[in-house]
Amino acid sequence: MVERRIPSVHDLAPLMQFKKPEFNARTRRLAAATSIADLRTIAKRVTPKAPFDYTDGAAEGEISLTRARQAFQDIEFHPSVLRDVSKVDTTREVLGKTSAMPFGIAPTGFTRMMQTEGERAGATAAEAAGIPFTLSTMGTTSIEDVAAAAPNGRNWFQLYMWTDRDRSLALVDRAQAAGYDTLMVTVDTPVGGARLRDVKNGFSIPPALTPKTVINALPRPAWWINFLTTEPLAFASLDRWSGTVAALIDTMFDPTVGPDEVRFIREQWKGKLVVKGIQSVADARLAVELGADAIVLSNHGGRQLDRAPIPFHLLPSVVREVGNEVEIHLDTGIMNGADIVASVALGARFTLIGRAYLYGLMAGGRQGVDRTIEILSGEIRRTMKLLGVASLDELEPRHVTQLARLVPYAQPAADAVASSAR
Repeated sequence: MVERRIPSVHDLAPLMQFKKPEFNARTRRLAAATSIADLRTIAKRVTPKAPFDYTDGAAEGEISLTRARQAFQDIEFHPSVLRDVSKVDTTREVLGKTSAMPFGIAPTGFTRMMQTEGERAGATAAEAAGIPFTLSTMGTTSIEDVAAAAPNGRNWFQLYMWTDRDRSLALVDRAQAAGYDTLMVTVDTPVGGARLRDVKNGFSIPPALTPKTVINALPRPAWWINFLTTEPLAFASLDRWSGTVAALIDTMFDPTVGPDEVRFIREQWKGKLVVKGIQSVADARLAVELGADAIVLSNHGGRQLDRAPIPFHLLPSVVREVGNEVEIHLDTGIMNGADIVASVALGARFTLIGRAYLYGLMAGGRQGVDRTIEILSGEIRRTMKLLGVASLDELEPRHVTQLARLVPYAQPAADAVASSAR
């Protein structure tokens, strides 16, 4: 028989601890978010449909984005045991300077449309975390204002080559004068991708007040109050634009850009040069020959060519081809710190987050971006410890297996030539 007794006050006291209530709704919901997926859920609840879908969506059938995320799910880790992982070192030398984490914030357009704190929130959160922040040509805070908001941060500038070359070069000069140390030239946008969610939503700058948008805004008054009571949208590259996003993109992107333009930018820019949008081994080699200090394997977050190559799958081949000559960075599909660890293990020097950052921004402004960085950083540290590695340099290809799901019938011709030349 189990002997029973009446519990004493001394026994009950440890069980009767009540958590101090948090009355700030934003702080409360961010504290409850344990993953980037949780931040996305919050973001969707508090953001009108058009700006949320602009962030969340991709081109056409959104196959590229789905495959990129699936690629990270289709990995198998191989941990080592009996290792001292009481402390882990997550720092990374990236383009000549130290980053506290192996990821930075990717360039994103129309960011203050997502949440009014916009690029200032991203830049200051990155500054506090000791990681790079990249301002987009299509950003909604000026080059100078971002530099002023995060004077001690590591600020990079992303450039689209416009049809108006003088305006493109003026942006390069402004970034250099403002102290940006890295220029990221995006080369996968001869034209804008077909982002069908934006077409269906009539997404425009500034947002149009239609009966549909008004109805959608009613349960999200905070977003509209913030939007209407803060400074009007302005872009890093132009003062004002009235029209659809697609029309703006068609005005800005230049289908004639070739290697000569990148060579010219290399001659003009005194800092580090990154070429973003590489999707083949042959183009990785070309970027190296053009003088890039780093390349970003990226299909633009699935927002340009649908069914484009998966950057994570491409990574090992590019590392074999040019890994000893240039830093290899990677984006698209990253939603967990484990995705970043797997990328580093397979040879990526650095990674960039776009949607994960914007989900945090929409969920809670600067606090939300801080929470994004906190979640990813915790996942990175935990994954490293469970793999049995104490530093990023200890990560090797043996730690990760890419499980096959999409197996090509034949290797693309250009990559086959590059492979045979090794």
